[in-house]
Amino acid sequence: MHRVRIFSFAIVILAVCSALLEAGPLKLHAIFTSHMVIQRGKPIKIWGWATPGQTVTVKLGEETATAEVQAAAPVEVSGHEKDYAGLGRWEVAFPAREASSEPIAIVVTSGEDKVELDDILIGDVWVMYGQSNMALPLKRVKNGDTESAQAKLPNLRLFSISTNEQADPQEDINRDRIDAGGWVSSTPQTALEFSAIGLAFGAQMQRSLDIPIGVIKNSRGGASMEALVPPHKFQEIPSGRALVEYIKTQRAAFDARAEALRLYEIKLKQAQAKKLPEDKWPKKPEHAENVPSWNIPGKSPSHPGSVYNGMFGVFKGYNIKGVLLHHGYNNAMTGNCRPKFYRWMIKALIEGVREDFNDPTIVYGVIGFCAGGKPQNEEDFELQPPGPAFIREAQRLGVADLNDPLNNGYIPAYDVQVPGLHPTKKVELGHRAARWALNKFYDKKVQWDEAKLLSVKTERDEMILTFDRRVHPDDMSPIIEGFALAGEDGKFYKAYARNSTVGDFWSAAKIVHVWSPLVPKPVALRYAWGHSPMGNLKVQGHQDMPVPEFRTDSWDLPESEDLTDPGLSREFVKQWNDDGKARLEYRRTEEAKRALEIIERLKTLGKPTP
Repeated sequence: MHRVRIFSFAIVILAVCSALLEAGPLKLHAIFTSHMVIQRGKPIKIWGWATPGQTVTVKLGEETATAEVQAAAPVEVSGHEKDYAGLGRWEVAFPAREASSEPIAIVVTSGEDKVELDDILIGDVWVMYGQSNMALPLKRVKNGDTESAQAKLPNLRLFSISTNEQADPQEDINRDRIDAGGWVSSTPQTALEFSAIGLAFGAQMQRSLDIPIGVIKNSRGGASMEALVPPHKFQEIPSGRALVEYIKTQRAAFDARAEALRLYEIKLKQAQAKKLPEDKWPKKPEHAENVPSWNIPGKSPSHPGSVYNGMFGVFKGYNIKGVLLHHGYNNAMTGNCRPKFYRWMIKALIEGVREDFNDPTIVYGVIGFCAGGKPQNEEDFELQPPGPAFIREAQRLGVADLNDPLNNGYIPAYDVQVPGLHPTKKVELGHRAARWALNKFYDKKVQWDEAKLLSVKTERDEMILTFDRRVHPDDMSPIIEGFALAGEDGKFYKAYARNSTVGDFWSAAKIVHVWSPLVPKPVALRYAWGHSPMGNLKVQGHQDMPVPEFRTDSWDLPESEDLTDPGLSREFVKQWNDDGKARLEYRRTEEAKRALEIIERLKTLGKPTP
């Protein structure tokens, strides 16, 4: 009995000592944990907090650096500021290193405090940024089981930040929001919980390059693009400044306690309406608890910079190779659809991250807005919502506005189609993004080509497109799908298309003829213009290189300069939908008439002319 008591007492002492060690004044930024990947080829910064005036010694492998701890200052880590009370910041730097799979350690000491991290690798680090379609875990997607079965990759390391939107820029990651407590090696088990796109991308990169790859997932489901952009960028345009000031005013007037009570009253009435027993009724809040971030001005994941503050900018200083962005839904919805502003935000996001991280060499790939919803077909071709195609175009043009194709790219995704808000073919998108990256940044013999539209001309009832590369269906079908034509009235109808029949295949496949019996005098065309659009043109006929959506017109959606106004009004959307129904009905009627005419002509075949 005494031995059991002594043993139990020893366990308590060990637990207390462990807790004291964790609560000690020496802290590293939360991005630094065992099993991490440090970016190769760029200076290495390591920083944290400790007792002011002390000297911090950091050993990285066999190299050592020291720093003096600055004076104490408040540290912005929402809900955890007291953990940093009285501490000052320190930072050390080491020269850049080459990639290495040989594990090294980081040992940090300050006075009596010591922190040790092990199994550190040097390689390339990529960030997976966006909303729920980027965050969607491997266990929820098609072919996730086979991808995870191959995911025992010791040199692929994963780091995942859960939802942590904040109204103010954060200085450290909320450790409660770090999945698995920090960096982990890729295994069949850890892979299933990670971003499907991120895992498929990282695995393909690691196998192809044979160097350590680190992948950070910091996506927030339901986030608008406004929340992903570094907040300082909104000061560059009048409408952005006005939006920020509007939200500041809302924030100043916000009463969290009143909001908590309002939500409580709603839930209470719902419980009473369902005739639930009183013990199932919601509890009345004592303070301002249980107010979701959506309801808090400035912190809402639809407000400028909120996601960036808590999930991306929070680890600036830690060098990275590149970023993949996959986003779209929240800004394609009618109430928040502003394609011109979205185009500006794509450019601002990329510029802002490079500015914040003080690194103009960070590379960027924008994976196009995913093709959810019911796939477009000939029977409903004209019935498409207004926003999605314009948002895809804004993504592509926002990247193009940077005028830096060597460091940025647009990766079309509209052809990877599964109905629903969260299309489950994510492994395919991860592999496609890896194909793009390996070709552009690693000099690998992996095919990735983009076709440039050189010219558009009208001859009689046709519009003729000339590209700088071959564009045709990957199955060599002579039938090209996805085009629409319009005349001066601006009404688009499904069109027919084919490659040229003049010259050899290699030159003829660069030319596309587009026509429609319903548009005898075409002035504009659109391709792959819909939510989950038809469109089978592939660059060089390669199944993983779709020709991006495009148009030749300048008939934009209405867009207010006041960003507090609705994106698209209900009246506009109703008119859009009614017009689509009318065009579809007209096309069906005309096609039926032509079919009857053909039948009548067939009846006369072989009969003598009277």
